Order: sequence, then structure tokens, then C-alpha cells
Amino acid sequence: MISRFSIVTLVFFIISIVLVIRPASFPIRLPYVGRRRISLDLLTAPILVIALLWAAQCLGPTQIRDGIVGTDGVKPYNILILFFSLAYMAITLDITGALQAAAFWVSNKGGSNGWKLFFYFYLMLTMLGVILGNDPVVLSGTPFLVYYTNATGLEPMPWLMAEFAAANTASMVLFLGNLTNVVICEGFRINNVAFSAYTILPFLACIVTCFIAFAFQFFSTQHIPKKLRHTGYLNPKDVLCDPVGAWVGSIVLGSCLVVIIVVSFFNVDVWKVTLPFAVAKCIWDLCWDHFQYVTGRIPCACRLGGKEGESVNPVKDALAETSEKTPQDNFPSTSPTLNNASTSTPKPLSPASTTPVTAEALVVPDSPEKPRTDPNTNKIHEIVPGPFPALRLRLQTTYSSLCDHFPTFFLAIPRLPFALAPFSFSQFILIEALAHQGWIDVFARWLVIASKDQIHPCIWLIGVLGVILCNIAGTNIGATIFLTKVVRAAELSNESTRASGIALAVASNIGAVSFTFSASLAGLLWKMIIQQKGIKIKQTTFAFWNLLPILVMTGVGLGVVSAEMAVLYG
Repeated sequence: MISRFSIVTLVFFIISIVLVIRPASFPIRLPYVGRRRISLDLLTAPILVIALLWAAQCLGPTQIRDGIVGTDGVKPYNILILFFSLAYMAITLDITGALQAAAFWVSNKGGSNGWKLFFYFYLMLTMLGVILGNDPVVLSGTPFLVYYTNATGLEPMPWLMAEFAAANTASMVLFLGNLTNVVICEGFRINNVAFSAYTILPFLACIVTCFIAFAFQFFSTQHIPKKLRHTGYLNPKDVLCDPVGAWVGSIVLGSCLVVIIVVSFFNVDVWKVTLPFAVAKCIWDLCWDHFQYVTGRIPCACRLGGKEGESVNPVKDALAETSEKTPQDNFPSTSPTLNNASTSTPKPLSPASTTPVTAEALVVPDSPEKPRTDPNTNKIHEIVPGPFPALRLRLQTTYSSLCDHFPTFFLAIPRLPFALAPFSFSQFILIEALAHQGWIDVFARWLVIASKDQIHPCIWLIGVLGVILCNIAGTNIGATIFLTKVVRAAELSNESTRASGIALAVASNIGAVSFTFSASLAGLLWKMIIQQKGIKIKQTTFAFWNLLPILVMTGVGLGVVSAEMAVLYG
């Protein structure tokens, strides 16, 4: 029964969503601290709303516990351990230069033909999205494409938009590709292998129609040239700074995926598989870095950003070597102007690290910079002023030494999207609060009335609502948790429940390719990366280019799901 507490809970839930989509900040003066600016955003808004709802007695310790431990088969801790384990393995693989070497190989295959190159990159990013999931591809591919388009004189908009769409669409294939997939598998009790069997055909339909939609838009607006102005051979070996680490990382990640598929038939929590593999990879990274350090083989300049004053844009440097002109003549200092983009010069990028800007800026407000040291005296020249200078000096010296000794570990850890943990738990807790106040039951009754417990109406209702709610329900994670609870509470037939789950799987992945950056965490990270690289894309521009792809993918993807269910259930 709906009460005043129910109304307050829903209102505060909507407020938290608005603040996630449109963060706000205001100044405040604190004693002994001075004037500070408080931000209400992805990190702070949901947690503040939970605190206010708890103070208003709209939720209690039970809902907070359920939001962490889970209910109805959905285990938040399982999901997050799984995600961080896979993210660590994927990021450390990228640090070796393996993903950038693959990008160089694809660039050479595309040659100077703009459309051929566009298709090859789209295909490569799709394959990586299937294997690694959306977040690692966005975090690794976005900075590389910024540098690539800058060095070759291409307009970055088509490449960045297509990369984002390909990564998120491809993540629907494996249940490990997206956190929402794990929620769906656990919430609807779908076997991991069966999940891929259901989603492979919708994925193929969506990824093809998405490319056609983008090609139509970019061809009609002539955003992609027929022939590149600046071309050259890019040697993949130049960026593969750690071949041994790349082979080990690939074997560990591949073995982990195989074991997960095998144990999925035995009802084993996936975190019990991924965590040991991630720990083993971490131990390998520390041991291998130590071995290289003591033997003098560690490529410090390559891994930690190059020597001061040295150019570290691998695409620009590689192309410059093949040109008869000087680099200044060959390559403009800025990329071509976007409709709604600035033309600031991108910051330097380490050859081995194509993801210098990941979730670190989202997670840690002000990470301490590594102090500069004199290689002869090991004396720190730049110390950030503040309290306890002796202690800070000692800590910075220790941190500097550890970074030099174990670069893989200390490059990977800051890139893990730690903001995901409090945000995801807060979303689970807020959904539990809505359920506690009766809202899930209300929406479940509406679903039964609207669908009449029929398979195809359930598919289209849940699918379309899923795409919409990704934009207005606190990213696709919040939308997936909410709709999973609603479908479970509706007590539909087994056939309708299963059909709703597969439709939600399609919607939660393609829903990121939508109208707001906050439709997914990948979107928020993607936006942050390109902004820090000097490219500013407005929300309206993002929505404009995604409008046609999301419309065709929604129609085609849900149509394929309907066809699958018609074959399975008549």
C-alpha cells in the first residue's frame, strides 16, 4: 500500500537520478578548513539520498544489508568482485601494449582508404567488446582513437561514436561483458552459456544495423574521407613493450573465460573463479616486474610515459618516420573542428598505455602526483605543500620507488573504476527501498495488466522501457536492477519471464548508445576521457548521432528476440 513514506522514497530516488544525469555543486564554508565546493554527482548524490531516507525512516538496516548481500538470487558483491577481477586482468593486458598493437595491425590493413579503415576499426572494436566487455574497450580504445585521428587529420567524431556503440553493443554476447548481464543471469536464473545462445542473434542483428546507420549518417555528411591525407606503416612491435606479459595476460584471461563457461553448468558463483585468476595475475605482475627491475630490463620510459620532453604519441611518431616532410608540416597540432568540439591538442600518451584517463579522475578527486626525482641523488625536487611535510616526503619517496619497481601494478590500480562500487551498491539499496515501500509491486501489477502475461507484449514493453530507463534511472545498472525486480514481482509465466529477461539483456546493452552520457558508466568514462583530451561533445550532439542507431537497434534487436521466442514457445 502506498503511503507518505512511499511518496518520499520515490521523490528522493528521482532526485538522485537527476543529480547523476546533471551533477550540481555549491560552495560551503567549514571551520578550520575554509571555503570548499561540495559536488552532488555520481559518487555523492545516491549515498546522500540513502542517508536522508534512512533518517526519514523510509528504509532501514535491512534494506541496506539486502542492497549489499542481495535478494532473489541477485548478489551485488558477486557482481562487483567479478567486475573488478576481470577489469584488472584486462587493464594489465592493455598496459603491455597488446591492444594498441592490435590497433596498429588493423590500421595497416585499412591503408589509406577511409571507409575501409572505418570498417576494420569497427570490426576490431566489436571483437574486443565481445571478449573484454564494454568498459575495457572504452577505456583503452578512446584515447588511442583521439591520437590516431589527430595524427592522420581525421575528424574524431565518427570514430569515437562508432567505437562507443560497438563496444556497448558487443557486450551483450557474454554475460561477463557488462554488469547488467550478470544481474540478469542471476535475477532470471539464466545459465551463462544459455545467455549467450539467446543474445548472439540479437547481437549480430544490432551490430550490423548499427554500422549501417552510422555509415548512412557519416556518408551523407561526408565526415569520413575516401582517402586519408596522412598515412604510413605503423609497426605493432613498437608499442608491444612487454611481449611476455602480453602472452601471459592473454592466456590468463582466456583461461578464466573458459573456466567460467565450464563451471556455469555446476551453479558456482562466478566470483569464486575470477578472483583467483585475478590474484594469480597480480602475483605474476609483481614477480615479473621485480625480475625485470633487478635485471635492468624494465622499460621504465615506455611504461611511465617517456622521458621528459620526449614525444610519446606513437601514431604521430610512427607516421612521421615514414614521411619525407617534417612532423610539423605533416601533422596539424589539432584535430579538425567538430560541430560541437573544441580543437585543443591532446595530451601525450604513453606507447604502452592507451588508457591514461580512465576511472581515476572519476574515482579519486585528487590523486597525488608522482614526485620528480633526480636520478643521481634520488632527491625529490617538487613537493606539494601541506601539513606534515616530513611524512609526506617519506610517503612520496616510497610511492615513487614502488612505481619504478612495480609499474604494471601501480598503473593498473588507479585505472580500476572504484566509483562503481559505492554507486552500484547505492543503486541496489535504493531499489530495495522502493520495493520496501511497495513501488515494485505497483509497477509489477501495471506490467501484468499491460502485457496480459503474453510473451511478445512483455518483450516489447520491457525492451522499450529498458532503453528509456537507461537514460532516466541512474544508468543501465539502475534500470536493469529495477526492471528485474518488477518482472520477478509480476509472477509471469516461465515463458514470459524468460522472454522479458532476454529483452532486458538487449535493452540494457544497447541502451547505453542513447541520449544521455549517464545512460551507462561507460558513457560517463567515455565523456571524461575525450574531454581531458581536448574534445568537447555536447549532450545534444551525442543524442543526435545516437538517435538513428538506437532506434534501428531497438527495433531489430527486440524483433529478433520475438522471433526466437516464437520458435521456442510457438
